[in-house]
Amino acid sequence: MDQKKSSLSASLCFATPVVALAAALVPPTAVAEEDMSKPEIKVERKKEPNGREQLYMFIDGVKVHETDTTKQPLPPVVTPGEEPGDAPSDAIVLFDGTAESFAANWTDTKGETSKWKVVDGAMESVRRAGYVQSKKKFGSCQLHIEWASPSKVEGDGQGRGNSGVFLMGTYEIQVLDSFQNQTYADGQAGALYGRSKPLVNASRKPGEWQSYDIIFHQPKFDEDGKVVKRATFTVLHNGVLIQDHVVLSGGTGWAGPHAVTEYKAHPDRLPLSLQDHGNPVRFRNIWVRELKD
Repeated sequence: MDQKKSSLSASLCFATPVVALAAALVPPTAVAEEDMSKPEIKVERKKEPNGREQLYMFIDGVKVHETDTTKQPLPPVVTPGEEPGDAPSDAIVLFDGTAESFAANWTDTKGETSKWKVVDGAMESVRRAGYVQSKKKFGSCQLHIEWASPSKVEGDGQGRGNSGVFLMGTYEIQVLDSFQNQTYADGQAGALYGRSKPLVNASRKPGEWQSYDIIFHQPKFDEDGKVVKRATFTVLHNGVLIQDHVVLSGGTGWAGPHAVTEYKAHPDRLPLSLQDHGNPVRFRNIWVRELKD
């Protein structure tokens, strides 16, 4: 995460210390208890024509094993990709390895042409070029993205292959060369930055292609900007589960060496963004499936 890009970090430096500290350490909204009344389940016993009793269960008014498709429609057909990781038929492809795809789907954060470059079928971050963001905006979604840190290892800790994938341009899944590279647990590859460390370190060697498969459900805010439903993340790193339906306790922006930002109200749809942290990290095969909340 880039410390220089946080306005909150600046406020911590110049605001009254007590006020700044209080603003940074606001406790997260309590997690609501699970609503055990949903789905609505009813069980009935009915006599069949042969006189035997049959058990019938209804879930939200629909009979279990209902064969009448007017009452229980079949799921829509989606054609999977030919190979693992390939985009399915209902996905929005944001980068297919071509310069044309990059130009059509990505800009810098000002909406202008990005200085990132396309090399060997991958989009590569360029030092001081800033973040790139998708032209299309998303809320809850399934995201597939592949990335590779530089094959030549330079630096250590947070200085080694650092970047980030930001859902809604706001909530960061850390990208880092975490192969035999020690740093704080909630800042290594696959961490929800500053909030949730990955269950395991599934990192490949530097320079090798890695994948994130992310299921994200966006937060919801009331009219006063208070979070009433927090975001959730499920993340697989190289096919390994590393974030298991984690309820995100707050924002993931840098707020200091030992603090991150809290939730701040935002629109229901925002761009996906990728971070320039000064390391030439590459990305490829990026696609999204929009999900209902």
